[in-house]
Amino acid sequence: MSGATQTRRQFGDGPLSRITSRVYILLVVELLLLLTTLPALLPLLVLSRDPSNLPLAALLLVPIGPAISAALYTLRHQRTDLTDLRPATLFWRGYRANVLGVLRVWVPTLLWLTVLAVNLAYRGAVGLSSWWAVPLVLIGVGVTLCAANALVIASLFDFRTRDVLRLAVHFLVRTPGVSVGNALLLTAAAGITAVFSEAVLMLLASIAVLAYLRISDPMIHLIRKEFTA
Repeated sequence: MSGATQTRRQFGDGPLSRITSRVYILLVVELLLLLTTLPALLPLLVLSRDPSNLPLAALLLVPIGPAISAALYTLRHQRTDLTDLRPATLFWRGYRANVLGVLRVWVPTLLWLTVLAVNLAYRGAVGLSSWWAVPLVLIGVGVTLCAANALVIASLFDFRTRDVLRLAVHFLVRTPGVSVGNALLLTAAAGITAVFSEAVLMLLASIAVLAYLRISDPMIHLIRKEFTA
């Protein structure tokens, strides 16, 4: 029996097995991301890029937050042992556990960004001078980067929403590498969308979430060390 156990352990721990398991996990996460977001994203793909559609686009993006959160939870907790692969189970567990907490962060973020984007698009109509574009863009970047931190924290830790937001702002300054990495990742995502389409970005979603998680590792380590028992 011990020999069989050792064989299974070697089978699950070898380099080829780890690569295979990682590919499998990413494929399952990708399929689940598509499953949980496609009903909202399909209308977004055919929505014209007119500023008047910004509120509707924000509404269609609401399911994205919980889906990304579940993917983060899965990729953080799933072992690469081929004898213990349960990415789908972990995804739905993370989705159920985090959906309400994540929406408390995600929905206000979408509201803020929508208000900023509408003011930018119609700044002439609302009487804003052209120089207002710079502070509005900077505020939008700050809100987005804080939300990126908050989404990771809400997905992997059990804090109150106000504490999640405080930590997100705190680590925006304390871990500048995370902020820069997230900014670059968002820029790459925007570039892929602009050059190709949202569909291509959707097909790379699990890889993007994995990169997002790896970028956030320094923040996750500090939170686990300093703010959890």
